[in-house]
Amino acid sequence: MTESVAGRVIGVAIAVPAPFGPQLEAWRRRFGDPQADVIPAHVTLLPPTTIDADLLPEVEDHLGAVAETATSFAIRLHGTGTFRPVSPVVFAALAEGIAPCEQLEARVRAGVLWRPVHFPYHPHVTVAHDVPEDVLDQARDALDPFSARFTVDGFALYEHTGGVWVTRREFRFGGVGGR
Repeated sequence: MTESVAGRVIGVAIAVPAPFGPQLEAWRRRFGDPQADVIPAHVTLLPPTTIDADLLPEVEDHLGAVAETATSFAIRLHGTGTFRPVSPVVFAALAEGIAPCEQLEARVRAGVLWRPVHFPYHPHVTVAHDVPEDVLDQARDALDPFSARFTVDGFALYEHTGGVWVTRREFRFGGVGGR
């Protein structure tokens, strides 16, 4: 990926649907996470990546091809985890759906979207980030009993615009939908 004046910051993620996404976003707000109102609850498939704007059609074609051959799967969130001491993050842990997320991530982060990784991929839903240690502990304890199950039938391409992440296009598995 190249940095340029015409660059766009994109990401690819699985949105956590209602009612679970809004619940996790409300918790994130309560913990005082500065990103609570600009990042919807999600499982990342491609972290923030700067691309040249003229690559967007190729990126969308690539993501469409990935989605075309993917099939629905379940994600079950249960309990919490943390990336401390490496990163000040507490997250809702995936108890089911890890392997399909890993397979999707590898397929998304290929071709036009290939980029090196600095850490092994670990699917999760962030619930607290860049808050004091005692608040991270509170988040871990408060959400440890949290549990949710939902079906994943697609993912979205997000763009960082005006300080927030907005959905640029959704991709449904098996070529269904997409806008």
